[in-house]
Amino acid sequence: MGNRFVRAALVALVINTVLGWAAIVGTGLLQVVLLGCASAVLLAWAVWFLMQKVGDIHAAARERLAVGTEGHHHAFAGVTLKVEDDGRHVWLDARSLQRVLGLKEANDITAARTPGNWRVDASGRTWLRVDAVIQYLSVMPGRNELRVQKLRRYLERDVLFPANERHQRT
Repeated sequence: MGNRFVRAALVALVINTVLGWAAIVGTGLLQVVLLGCASAVLLAWAVWFLMQKVGDIHAAARERLAVGTEGHHHAFAGVTLKVEDDGRHVWLDARSLQRVLGLKEANDITAARTPGNWRVDASGRTWLRVDAVIQYLSVMPGRNELRVQKLRRYLERDVLFPANERHQRT
């Protein structure tokens, strides 16, 4: 049978014993015990029901709160990276790259480092293709710095690889 069956049988035995003694005594104790048992069962059911639904409520709340940051959940060294996937390529916001690398230059200069692999959207934000950024990070001056190597590996492992897997599935 199982551990659950044994526990249920023990609970039933205890309840029957209490109700039997209440019937023998013959006072109003029987009604109090029955009311207490019914309340305990309803309370246990309510707790069980809420525990089953709390995961759904939590997921719904997270989904609703994350609408504004959907697709922009990448961060490196405490800097939020704005990443966009258009179905063909994965794009990284040039300002995000500048903040991570500590570059103080115009977006045009950053875009020139990845020739032909950048675009400007309707709001004027410059986007760089992640594969071109990875290529640039592997040949740039200072490529042996630990921060640059970690950023390159992060972009390969956590941004580009999952996106390529998604693109292959569709």
